[in-house]
Amino acid sequence: MRREKDSIGYIELPDDAYYGVQSIRAYQNFPLSGTQMVPEMINSLVEIKRAAAIANGLNGQLDKRMENAIVRACDEILEGQLHDQFIVDPIQGGAGTSANMNANEVIANRATEILGGKKGEYIVHPNDHVNMSQSTNDVFPSAGKLATVKLINHLTVTLNELINAFYAKAEEFKDVIKLGRTQLQDAVPVRMGQSFAAYASALERGLVRIVNSRHEMYVLNMGATAIGTSINTTREYLQNVVRIIARETHEPFTRAEDLIDATQNPDGFVEVSGAIKNFALVLSKIANDLRLLSSGPRGGFEEINLPARQHGSSIMPGKINPVMPEAVSQVAYRIVGNDTTIAMAAEAGQLELNAFEPILLYSLFQSITLLDRVAEVFRKYCVEGITANKEECMRILMNSTAVATALVPRIGYERATSIVKTALHEKRTVVEVASEQMGLPVDEVEVIFRECIENC
Repeated sequence: MRREKDSIGYIELPDDAYYGVQSIRAYQNFPLSGTQMVPEMINSLVEIKRAAAIANGLNGQLDKRMENAIVRACDEILEGQLHDQFIVDPIQGGAGTSANMNANEVIANRATEILGGKKGEYIVHPNDHVNMSQSTNDVFPSAGKLATVKLINHLTVTLNELINAFYAKAEEFKDVIKLGRTQLQDAVPVRMGQSFAAYASALERGLVRIVNSRHEMYVLNMGATAIGTSINTTREYLQNVVRIIARETHEPFTRAEDLIDATQNPDGFVEVSGAIKNFALVLSKIANDLRLLSSGPRGGFEEINLPARQHGSSIMPGKINPVMPEAVSQVAYRIVGNDTTIAMAAEAGQLELNAFEPILLYSLFQSITLLDRVAEVFRKYCVEGITANKEECMRILMNSTAVATALVPRIGYERATSIVKTALHEKRTVVEVASEQMGLPVDEVEVIFRECIENC
């Protein structure tokens, strides 16, 4: 064991630990979610530390030897090393100071080793060198934005694949004619391909919202330090640090025009969360539709078949449940809850800082990750395997009241309504009653209906 000291006192740490005294205190103070920061957040913190070291080297505040050691330590972490040393819970008091110091200590100890020292000697100091020209209050939200961009970049690929799967089904089902329903009642004919194209279109619009919300994440408050006044920085650092982040990440990051505003207000995260929630709700509505359309196998709509994924009951033989659409809706409910948490956390900021960004980012990262994962499994295990019951769709349509709409141009709304009422009362088809009341052969009435159906 080794001993380290902070302003509170001494504490013992394992000899092989790259984290230090402030990290272990946070680990002890906040055993809350039982999880670790997501890899994207860890790497984003490290990318910022790396850029800050380069910027401080350019203006001569950090000597080349220390700059190179910090950069090399950061590169190792970005390659996947030492992630297990980021031990603080993502939900933490202190506005993210614990996460920032965890990164500072791990980088400082590894850089110290690179310079020939031992862990805990801090030839490279966590605060004086790794955190030079920075504050948690600009590092943590900026890292959150970098991480959000990474997560959204991956999410957009997944969502595009899901959208394309719906468009493929739209093409596959373009010749399947079915009953359209409004308020769950018989309405008018529709092609199943049209319905699936509408699903794809709604999701495509939701994806545009997510992509558009991402622009908020490209504006960083790096250089703001504590409250946006840039205390303890230099003009050269301010000019360079965000430019370096943009160069190294290949993303169009820029510095906020008003650093005080950008340090106080995390409203950009609220916009991203809203776009994620919107997409999740649309996807849940689609999942609900698929559950209805596949209901049965004998007592439901029976218009489509979902891939069988697992046994559906421990007591009812042969029962198969729509488990993938059910999972989609449950993820949507979680995302709605996270969005509420994000809204409350954003509103709760006071004066020059919002102290609640840890729970905000935890919730946002969870929402993006859950949507990413559920969209992938929904596509693979449900959407791509959907089949249509073409004959059953036509049978339901021809036995419905929907076809009566085709009569309106010929006999008027009132007479068509009378035919529908008679058909329902006498439990006969609209075709039969229309043939009788219009004095036309059944096959001629069927031609009228089928012309309407084919033109839908």
